[in-house]
Amino acid sequence: MNFFSSDFKLGILGGGQLGKMMLYETRKLDIFTKVLEASEDAPSSIACNQFVKGNILDFDTVYNFGKTVDILTIEIENVNLSALEKLEDEGKKVYPPTSALRIIHNKATQKLFYVDNNIPTADFHRFAYTSEIKDSIENGGLSFPFVWKCAQFGYDGQGVKVVRNFSDLEGLPNVECIAEDMVPFKNELAVIVARSSNGEVKTYPVVEMEFHPEANQVEYVICPARIPDAVAQKAQKVALQVADKIKHVGLLAVEMFQTNEDEILVNEVAPRPHNSGHYSIEASYTNQFEQHIRAILGLPLGDTKSKVAGIMVNLVGAEGYTGNVVYQNMEDILKLEGVTPHIYGKKETRPFRKMGHVTIVNKDIDKAREIAEQVKNTIKVISE
Repeated sequence: MNFFSSDFKLGILGGGQLGKMMLYETRKLDIFTKVLEASEDAPSSIACNQFVKGNILDFDTVYNFGKTVDILTIEIENVNLSALEKLEDEGKKVYPPTSALRIIHNKATQKLFYVDNNIPTADFHRFAYTSEIKDSIENGGLSFPFVWKCAQFGYDGQGVKVVRNFSDLEGLPNVECIAEDMVPFKNELAVIVARSSNGEVKTYPVVEMEFHPEANQVEYVICPARIPDAVAQKAQKVALQVADKIKHVGLLAVEMFQTNEDEILVNEVAPRPHNSGHYSIEASYTNQFEQHIRAILGLPLGDTKSKVAGIMVNLVGAEGYTGNVVYQNMEDILKLEGVTPHIYGKKETRPFRKMGHVTIVNKDIDKAREIAEQVKNTIKVISE
């Protein structure tokens, strides 16, 4: 099939910043793109060839959209899976396949899949409703502390809470959820696996993630992770096992814990380009967004090695500010060595909303981390 400067149409469900960065790559290759998203102001609306306003959770909207493209992919996993299944049944190519998305989109189903396939993960309990947790604790089935996670629709730190006592359960939505054992760990790691529709597989280097203690969002992604080679190899092996068992096509980001005993436990996965791979735009020979396009089109996968050490800093809305966004001190960070900001195009900021990221590259990972700290302390995402 001729993808370039042709009548071929790639459909993308979701129009957020991940889609926008994916579209940078399709524009380089002159691949026609069509995006479905509910908001006309979505970041992807400025970069695609054709923008369709519509609800990606609505069956008819997704089904009818899918009929108009040659291959369909996603930039967010919360889409109408029944519509995708019908499209697949009718011969439409959907990547990642709906069978993989069915496993991933529900955290309880995801955790059960790990257990069934001997993939190491933290112990957990599954509940149909959050209200059942109190009875379980009182009857000895569950004990404090644990991590509460809603089974569906959680993102960017939403739908996750550390529960240390009964009062922490107050105000949580009464939904399907899991209660996961607290894992003592040294590091939170991630590995991105690229798995092509023709079977080719590659992994990116292991990255280290540092989280904001309150928002439960990634603040820094550090590549390469500052861990022993043996631990890195173990992490990549586990990530490859997950991708193989799920039979994924495209990019799969596997988030993990490195325990105090240097064991690797899978936390959760994302079936698409991911925040933990943003560093690759500046630091890698083939960035994650180009790699996703290569994988779903069955093109040869690119080189996943890094050209230089890279650190990504998330730009999120500052606490206490809601409204039209202002990026304060942008000129100051642009003066720093190896710094590249990426602004997503969201006009409205609110506390902890992802508004952009900054990549810092340097031959010396410690120097890059030092500059990243300076960036974090300098730029402010506020409102008018």
